[in-house]
Amino acid sequence: MTTPDWKNQLYFGDNLDILREHVADASVDLIYLDPPFKSDANYNILFQEKSGEQSAAQIMAFEDTWHWSLEAEIAYRDVVANAPEKLSKVLEAMRTFLGPNDMLAYLTMMAQRMVELHRVLKDAGSIYLHCDPTASHYLKLLMDSVFGQGNFRSELHWYYYNKMHDYRKKLFAAATDTILFYVKNDQSNFTFHQLAEKRDKPVKQLVRKKVNGRMVNARDDDGNLLYQTRTERTIDNVWRIPMLQPAARERLGYPTQKPEALLERIINASSNEGDVVLDPFCGCGTAIAAAERLNRRWIGIDVTHIAITLIRHRLQDTFKGELRPYEVLGQPQDVASAQALATDSENSGRYQFEWWALGLVDARPAGDRKKGADSGIDGVINFFDDNSGKAKRIIVQVKSGNVTRNQIATLKGDMEREKAEIGLFITLKPPTGPMESEALTAGFYTPEHYPDAQYQRIQILTIEELLSGQQAQYPRLAPDATFQRAPRRRRSAGSQPGLV
Repeated sequence: MTTPDWKNQLYFGDNLDILREHVADASVDLIYLDPPFKSDANYNILFQEKSGEQSAAQIMAFEDTWHWSLEAEIAYRDVVANAPEKLSKVLEAMRTFLGPNDMLAYLTMMAQRMVELHRVLKDAGSIYLHCDPTASHYLKLLMDSVFGQGNFRSELHWYYYNKMHDYRKKLFAAATDTILFYVKNDQSNFTFHQLAEKRDKPVKQLVRKKVNGRMVNARDDDGNLLYQTRTERTIDNVWRIPMLQPAARERLGYPTQKPEALLERIINASSNEGDVVLDPFCGCGTAIAAAERLNRRWIGIDVTHIAITLIRHRLQDTFKGELRPYEVLGQPQDVASAQALATDSENSGRYQFEWWALGLVDARPAGDRKKGADSGIDGVINFFDDNSGKAKRIIVQVKSGNVTRNQIATLKGDMEREKAEIGLFITLKPPTGPMESEALTAGFYTPEHYPDAQYQRIQILTIEELLSGQQAQYPRLAPDATFQRAPRRRRSAGSQPGLV
């Protein structure tokens, strides 16, 4: 069971740095990683409105594209110089075969992280690497060189039989992903539970028994063959689990979200209650949610503040009062660290600050965060203050640099254009007197059914105030409708489901 003083951990940051600096040797029982595939696709988070329709907001969550650059060259030399000899030689051979191209940049990134994942995994631990045909054959060579060919256990095929395909292409439509299953040591003591699933239709099978060392058909006293009805089948390496459809209740709008059934199967097969599950590319937190439900401890890492905010909402919506304590690490805790994030020129530092600040007020990002003109709206909060079923809107503007009265005047215009009831201005630097005066000219919002309640229509909050616990003031008569809500699920009662 869980250690009394353990707190589950959700890290913001580059997983290579987090692994090296914060995760101890041989401290993890099970690793699942679903890294961005080398598919040259730019993925967006699509937030959904209460009606279930996709909103116009498309937020760049990560760019699934790697390019050979000075940074990639430095990482390559780090692996060749410092990684285990087998991995160094394999990566050198790949450079000879592929050349210094985008694929090699991706494989170098993965090689660095595989070394750290091997280090943090316990001797009896297992690792599942989720990949697609674009790079799975190269990744298997890297895994062989880090974990050892003898420690390869299975190549699993997730068959998502309900995916829509474009049959105009001259190829066989892809309906599977590959999951590579390795263990830390080739000893027989690694954790593994054989799993079973219900058959679509029961089958009759002959009863067999061992006689004089040989398996023979069993018969009754009259000599008739004995049969038994099988309602379950032992799970093989083809996992028939449907892909999440756009309208699925489990869907949170994250582009590469995997079904919880997939992660629950992995966790049930290769861990026990109280074990530590690590997902270094945790995205919207499917592995974390599955680990929480199955009474495992967990560590999640992601490099975008959007993902961290989605995971926080997912955990709260899913488990509510049953949620065990966890801490978010790596995000700014004071004004100085917020300033550092705002001025960071790496990883789209400007937008990372913006996304983090929006998370402080539970706003979803608005607009496309690719390079381009500033639309004036950085985030949106939807709330209810009547029984109409129609959400009211708060538009949010985030500023990390100098602020002026004109920005408040612009926010007033944005509110009118967007028909928003309230405007929220978040600033890293203290507001000026003229800004506060301009905000007061916008007046107050009074809910129709609560005429005695008044909320300032334009509110200014500093990062320092938000970090101290202050929040925007607006009617909170029903749960906010800002994020797609994860369905409520209860934690496991303490058994290993599906074992045979």
